[in-house]
Amino acid sequence: MQTRNKIMDDISQLMTNAMGVAQGAKEEAETAMKSMMDRWLADRDFVTREEFDAVRAMAQKAREENEALKARIEALEGAKK
Repeated sequence: MQTRNKIMDDISQLMTNAMGVAQGAKEEAETAMKSMMDRWLADRDFVTREEFDAVRAMAQKAREENEALKARIEALEGAKK
């Protein structure tokens, strides 16, 4: 009976070690994939969300200023007539 428990203990230990190796391999694969994706994204000319929002705000302000200037020009041209 003691022999059977020793075999079961060995199998249990082997499975535990295998799970540890599998977990380590999973974490290493995730790290490698993240690194590869970061490198791929860095090679592209993508902008951050903050940069995009800043440029969008500048464009919105420019549009508003253009509309105001357009209205002013139309008012001045209307006054000349």
